[in-house]
Amino acid sequence: MIGTALAVGVALPVGAAGHPPVARATPGPTRLTLPVPTGPYPVGTVQLHVVDRSRPDPVAGPGRYRELMTSVWYPARDVGRHPLARWMSPAVLRAYLTSGGFEAEAAVTPLTVGHQGAPVRRTDGPLPVVVFSHGAHDHRADTTIVVQELASHGYLVVTVDHTYDAFGEFPDGRLIVPLDDPALVPSDFAADIRFVLDCVEDLAAGRNPDAEHHPQPLPAGLRGAPDLRRIGMFGWSKGGTATALVMNDDQRVRAGLSLDGPMQAQPPLTTDVDRPFMLMTARFTRAAEPSVAEFWSHLRGWRLNIRADGAVHSSYGDNQVLIPQLAKDVGMSDEELRGWIGTLDPARALRIQRAYPLAFFDLHLRGRRCRLLDGPSATFPEVKFIA
Repeated sequence: MIGTALAVGVALPVGAAGHPPVARATPGPTRLTLPVPTGPYPVGTVQLHVVDRSRPDPVAGPGRYRELMTSVWYPARDVGRHPLARWMSPAVLRAYLTSGGFEAEAAVTPLTVGHQGAPVRRTDGPLPVVVFSHGAHDHRADTTIVVQELASHGYLVVTVDHTYDAFGEFPDGRLIVPLDDPALVPSDFAADIRFVLDCVEDLAAGRNPDAEHHPQPLPAGLRGAPDLRRIGMFGWSKGGTATALVMNDDQRVRAGLSLDGPMQAQPPLTTDVDRPFMLMTARFTRAAEPSVAEFWSHLRGWRLNIRADGAVHSSYGDNQVLIPQLAKDVGMSDEELRGWIGTLDPARALRIQRAYPLAFFDLHLRGRRCRLLDGPSATFPEVKFIA
């Protein structure tokens, strides 16, 4: 379920990286749970199916264009009548588990705190926007903990499945899984994000970007909700590299955050970036990966590099919390579990995931200074600042 190997700068699923299939130690599926965010607002969410008609789709055939599934997360109100959204659909979860060497029925997908279609809460004008790009052979729900945290603090967050390098499902029931051909590269992810930013502009202008104009009306208050002057982006692994590429090419994004992106791209990332950028590194440190060090040298604005002791490539995502829940039921040894999540305690990882991305975007999209970014904190002794 996580990316732990690279091929041309792309994280591969562990099922393809040498982890043997895991047999269950107890009967019945594990009922996974996600933690509740700390923000003051309830969270709403809605799925949008968008089509980029400027990009033909060679896989789908003549007359077809690049299709993407996205989710929009936001602070909500009057949530009582709106059901909670699942982390991913059961069909997608089965495919995802199988790809990682687990039994297809090993787990039940957790519920999020996102209320489907709930009205948008807007008390202080339009909402700052953050977009998320996942890693290779991954899915848009991979950092739901971070996404829900941001939304509960008043952000509008847009996540996207990068079709042909993602596990997902379209509204008509078509299941999408990662393909080897076409092999998407970070610039393909970046192109997806630039189109998603166009869709955010549509929402800001009061238009509905959904390809079917959505069977149900858009959530009340979503039209006009995005603040186009305050847009940030973050990504994990290949999505972190895509974040850097978007920052190079698209001035709409004012601040970027990479969760252990390898920064391997063709052409290399050698363009100066004058806007804020933060690296949360684990495996792909500047010392271990020359492309990360090269990218860092071209950051001319505010910049910060932190690393949590004991973190592995996936430690800044949902995996760090979900895999330990599954470990006991499938009979993982402590050593095998460390192979999945490293030695960073899951409860500590959860606090780091909540605190540092929020502090970064609060500073650079809202102008709210947080001492957490000024230097090492006694509250987070495992988080090191890399000069």
